[in-house]
Amino acid sequence: MGLITPGLGLIFWSALGFLIVLFILTKFAWKPILAALNEREKSIEDAIKSAEIARNEMSNLKAENERIIHEAKIERDKMLLEASETAKQMIETAKVAAQKEGAIMLENAKAAIETEKQAALEDVKVQVGILSLAVAEKLLKRNFASDAAQQQLIEELVKDIKLN
Repeated sequence: MGLITPGLGLIFWSALGFLIVLFILTKFAWKPILAALNEREKSIEDAIKSAEIARNEMSNLKAENERIIHEAKIERDKMLLEASETAKQMIETAKVAAQKEGAIMLENAKAAIETEKQAALEDVKVQVGILSLAVAEKLLKRNFASDAAQQQLIEELVKDIKLN
């Protein structure tokens, strides 16, 4: 026979060996191999499903986190605006109170100055009155010592009255 075509005996014995190995594999190894392959396939599918679920959960968590961060930023901006407005209001209230108190203090100071001024004027009037009386008393004592002096004083007073 030739190099390309095998002999009939070789084909027979090869086929017989193949059938025996096939029978033994089918009888003892085929079911465990298929069970292992099915189990492996099932575990791969479960892993893919759990990875898909985890990915969906992560995207949901990411979206939730972004929403929470956005709400926190809005709340922060609102709080800053309220704090700013409160500070402005407090400053304005303090300004108004300071102006009112300043005006009251100014009025009190003016009133105190006016009172002191009136008291000083009254004191000056009293002192002038006392001095005038003292001077008048001394003048009267000196001038009325003689009749000629009294006559001269009367004439001077009359001249002064006409001049004014």
